[in-house]
Amino acid sequence: MQMKKKAMRAAFPKTMPVLMGYLFLGLAFGVLLREKGYGWQWALLMSVTIYSGSLQFFATELVGMAFQPVTAFLMSLLINARYGFYGLSLLERFRAMGKKRFYMTFALTDETYALLCSSEAPEGVDQEWYSFFITLFDHCYWILGSLLGNLAGGVLPFSSRGIDFAMTALFLVIFTDQLMVKQNRRPGMIGVAVTLVCLIVLPGDWFLLGAMGGILLGLILLRSRMGVEQE
Repeated sequence: MQMKKKAMRAAFPKTMPVLMGYLFLGLAFGVLLREKGYGWQWALLMSVTIYSGSLQFFATELVGMAFQPVTAFLMSLLINARYGFYGLSLLERFRAMGKKRFYMTFALTDETYALLCSSEAPEGVDQEWYSFFITLFDHCYWILGSLLGNLAGGVLPFSSRGIDFAMTALFLVIFTDQLMVKQNRRPGMIGVAVTLVCLIVLPGDWFLLGAMGGILLGLILLRSRMGVEQE
């Protein structure tokens, strides 16, 4: 128990930036879900079981459409495909965590992945529990933001116009930060170039799939080339 408490105290400060981001993004999601006529119970259920900001924002559009399971499945797969690549780099680390690996795999998000890769447990703190509490805190922040947004949306009268841009804005900030790293701007430039080509060449229904596949291929080729250059 003492080991868990030490890991919890060490993990909490590291998640403060995520707390601020997830509260605002969760608020936006909760408000949009309330606009569709779904109360806090649905916000809680979706944030606990789906826990994917971009997919949950997309789900607010799906709930207002006719039931299309194939479309929902394919879009969910495309939107969350990046987590598969995140997970590949953490397979050995998660495998060593016993039963906790199931939750760690489920609750992996962009921000959690960044913290897990950039933050090591302080001396005297168990790394596995430290990583677990980082993941758990981030999940709790998203749930809290979603609930607050949904409850506020039912009490406070305000327009939700433009609020669905919150997730797009987050990814723009992440992309801008990546471009500011002068040592390696090539991944960002590959993403922009492939996306523009697919936008021009491919029809709307195939744009997202083509762009993601092209970016993946470009990054694989870039990695191979960087490996040759290092040799």
